Amino acid sequence: MSAAAAKIALVTGAGSGIGKAASLALAEAGFAVVLAGRRPEPIAQVAAEITAHGQRALAVPTDVSNADATRALFERIRAEFGRLDVLFNNAGIGSRPAPLEELTPAEWQSVIDTNLTGAFLCTQEAFRLMKSQTPRGGRIINNGSISSMTPRPNSVAYTASKHAITGLTKATALEGRRYDIACGQIDIGNAATSMATHIMKGTLQADGSTAVEPTLNVEHVAEAVKYMASLPLEANVLSLTVMATKMPFVGRG
Repeated sequence: MSAAAAKIALVTGAGSGIGKAASLALAEAGFAVVLAGRRPEPIAQVAAEITAHGQRALAVPTDVSNADATRALFERIRAEFGRLDVLFNNAGIGSRPAPLEELTPAEWQSVIDTNLTGAFLCTQEAFRLMKSQTPRGGRIINNGSISSMTPRPNSVAYTASKHAITGLTKATALEGRRYDIACGQIDIGNAATSMATHIMKGTLQADGSTAVEPTLNVEHVAEAVKYMASLPLEANVLSLTVMATKMPFVGRG
């Protein structure tokens, strides 16, 4: 059995795409997995898939942008498991593609609330639990996206939120040292999920053209998350980029 057998992982945005794939990979590695997401049905289905393979899973419907809901999620984890070893801050949304000056304040705020504030609230609650548990410490992995480094056209809210995730990752890694809390970031490019449908059909490029972009199987992303999660706390991957080899990222623009 894996050395991670007695460990607990929380995945946000766990009902589909990267979150689902990462949850299944972590369960395969021996983690008990807590699945958080806004929609109850998808996370319940993922939980059933995990338990069918003999691992423990707990589905907790949660809007991570809501402080009370996030607090209740971590109270449930404390009650059910008594500790948390890995948090994968994966929940994220985009806005409609729109020029910067046309995006509404409500559209902007919705993306920031989920992608950035949600990750902060979960990180804050994870710190409180990881500091107090025995043995102390744990690991936080943030889904940054390659948009944390380079934007796509008409994506100001998503880009700003993901650039901010990099700052959150570094601040968390710094402040977590004294408590044996490691924090790293995975930046993902063109994973073949429902969010990437427009990429596979053709998406706007920086020069104004439209092009179909290569994608990679989401299972490769899940394997990278599993690798980061399985490291001993004396080691940390601060930044990892996994992307479709032929996507137009390096040299974009």
